Amino acid sequence: MTTIQEVLTRQVAQVLPLKEGLEALMKKRKVRVYIGIDPTGGRLHLGHTIGLRKLQQFADLGHEAILVVGTGTVLAGDPSQREHARPSITMKEIEENMKTWKKQASKIIDFSKVKMRYNGDWLLKLTLKDILGIASHVSASQLFQRDMFQRRLAKGDTVWTHELLYPLLQGYDSVALDTDVEIGGTDQVFNMLMGRELQQKMKGREKFVLTIPMIVGLDGKQMSKTSGNTVNIEDPPEDMYGKIMSLRDELMISYFDLCTDVPMDEVKKLEQDLASQKISPRDLKMRLAREIVSKYHSEKKAQEAEQEFQHVFQRKELPTDIVEVSLGAKELSLVDALVEANLASSKGEARRVIEQGGVKVAGIVEKDPNSRVSAGKGIVLQVGKRNFVKLN
Repeated sequence: MTTIQEVLTRQVAQVLPLKEGLEALMKKRKVRVYIGIDPTGGRLHLGHTIGLRKLQQFADLGHEAILVVGTGTVLAGDPSQREHARPSITMKEIEENMKTWKKQASKIIDFSKVKMRYNGDWLLKLTLKDILGIASHVSASQLFQRDMFQRRLAKGDTVWTHELLYPLLQGYDSVALDTDVEIGGTDQVFNMLMGRELQQKMKGREKFVLTIPMIVGLDGKQMSKTSGNTVNIEDPPEDMYGKIMSLRDELMISYFDLCTDVPMDEVKKLEQDLASQKISPRDLKMRLAREIVSKYHSEKKAQEAEQEFQHVFQRKELPTDIVEVSLGAKELSLVDALVEANLASSKGEARRVIEQGGVKVAGIVEKDPNSRVSAGKGIVLQVGKRNFVKLN
């Protein structure tokens, strides 16, 4: 059983106003804790799992845990860490994004212990009087102090009014749910502290803010679907394993800490062994890939994914299972073949990846977009490291 001390320490950046205060409260009584996620996309990735796992830890200790899906806040669009306003989203897109969310989250969350709520249920019912009442507790200068807004203004860019409203809407979740604790990434501190302020002014009581570290994506930048550097929790085992193996070496230890259940004493020992070269980066990364694939699939699937990885990437052999594609024409351009085989979304993308040396035809790199391939001869096309098709 995870202890209160562990819940408030591992995978935690900061507890505001004081960790000791939250620890004392959790020892005194059960707290109500939540995390909110806006449905801006249909896939949950490893970055989402850090907060979801933290929420489950609170639930396992018997506290009242709530996963809030931001069906209301997503309409305003979170401006955190954004250099430009988010594109508006439709209700149809929101519904489409949420279709498999609970199924995905179930890999981490035990919904017999955790409630799922939708903040559109209360935010979309607010009247003008309600909104003015909420806004009356916060000064406009407070909202403009956000660093990303200051950067935009300094460049002469626009800060839109609906972006200023976002922290108030997220903050009001704390009031509507009457919560003791909110969990969120370090990029959410401003929004969460807004909720703390509204809880104090509108309910006359304290709310604690627990921040979790932001995970870095495969390319060393913040993990986000926009950057295309995510490891999604519903990625097939082979893809998930391959993505982890492409991770930059210096990020491995943070992934062990933030994305696995390997005890911290062991993580620190692995870090020491890596530094002293007692273990190779490749072997440690394979251990990390096994841990993550096992968590979201199974140990058996992780072993199979590792064998396939060794088969394809270490021994430079073809995958055991290659999708076969039947093309209508007997002979066609390589550009058209990539598009027809769904290895590129457009001719422009196909041409670009060919010219960059990212395409192999029958195991040989082909950089000429005008080259032609023959269908029906079992030729294997490869794009990148993991995408193969056989032309028949």
